[in-house]
Amino acid sequence: MMKSRLKAVVAIGGALMAIALALRVSASPPQSALRDPWLPDDLRTLASLQLDPSRPRPADPSNAYEASGNAASLGRALFSDARLSRNGRVSCASCHQPNGQFEDGRPVGLGIATGTRRTMPVMGASGAPFLFWDGRKDSLWSQALGPMEDAAEHGGNRVRFVRIMQANYATQYAQVFGPLPAMPALPTDASPLGTQEERAAWAALPSATREQVNRVFANMGKAIAAYESRVRYGPSRFDRYVGSTLAADRRGQDVLTAQEVRGLRLFLGKGQCITCHNGPMLSDQAFHNTGIPPLNPARPERGRADAIPKLLRDEFNCLGPFSDASPEQCAELNFLAKDDPAHLGAFRTPSLRNVAERAPYMHAGQFATLTDVVRHYAKAPPAAIGTSELAPAGEAPGSRQAIRLSPQDVEDLAAFLGTLTGTIDQPR
Repeated sequence: MMKSRLKAVVAIGGALMAIALALRVSASPPQSALRDPWLPDDLRTLASLQLDPSRPRPADPSNAYEASGNAASLGRALFSDARLSRNGRVSCASCHQPNGQFEDGRPVGLGIATGTRRTMPVMGASGAPFLFWDGRKDSLWSQALGPMEDAAEHGGNRVRFVRIMQANYATQYAQVFGPLPAMPALPTDASPLGTQEERAAWAALPSATREQVNRVFANMGKAIAAYESRVRYGPSRFDRYVGSTLAADRRGQDVLTAQEVRGLRLFLGKGQCITCHNGPMLSDQAFHNTGIPPLNPARPERGRADAIPKLLRDEFNCLGPFSDASPEQCAELNFLAKDDPAHLGAFRTPSLRNVAERAPYMHAGQFATLTDVVRHYAKAPPAAIGTSELAPAGEAPGSRQAIRLSPQDVEDLAAFLGTLTGTIDQPR
């Protein structure tokens, strides 16, 4: 019953969006006088990709505090607090740098040790159903907790975090979540995920104390998410081009060069980029195996296949005791495909917003330039693990056709991707 109801809601929502786009396109002035005329189907697609800053942020039912300004202020402070790390030198902002693209420009992240995955920016993350490259978290607040206890990132533990909150953030915390629990006899360090000594100290705590610690830890994530959800992409040259095209503004189309427009046509057409990079965030928020070479050829990562068991047993997921959602609001988790063979070696589709500013590329920085990325998709090599979705040239057609691009096509498509760079809007 619930699944059929969910499908009905999704179908109705999709139909309404399609109607709105159709009305928008049909109301557009004639294309005949434009420098770059487009067919009606292309106009509808372009309209669906345009970023609308006035569109409200998607609400996260598992975080009742995301809209709170006080929560966002607390979250911003926590985001930049290096005390929330084992060595006192790593904060969220160390990798998600606010003066850049909210990432670090490294092939893989560097916290208290070297990680194995590329840092993803926080812009647009509040609308994603799953977070991290493998989707092992299902909310922005739960995602914020992962690095804090990860041995290679912050390397901290949740009891130490609570002690820091008691010493430094009691007033701010109380303004959002109510007074911090007293918990006077906490050990210095304790965690279910830490060292052997920390796990033993955690097990020795009364169950009520463990629950209180977990609640404060979860609320820290919810505050950080309230801040991060306010960090958003601003419109790009591409968005201005789409607006001008829909308004039949010939001069406005000059915001893109002829080469960039050729690249856009390739993006929508034989480049097949639109298959996965769609919607205003230019991501389908899904997971795909596209034959990206592994960081360690001897041990290729299993990607989404290994993430799903972690997600399901995570006490901080949407269905967990620290979520503010009702079970029926956790649709993605309730109807999660658990044994799909396509998950093996699959990674999340990243947003292409501001992509030209975020080299290197892929989940471990395997490609240095956007041209390298486009060439990879045209080459379509076999996957090191699992099965690539890409169809190599010469193979019998399957669910996808081979991507055939000339050297000039590759350059044009890479040039178009540079038009997707816009501002980053963040709280002041």
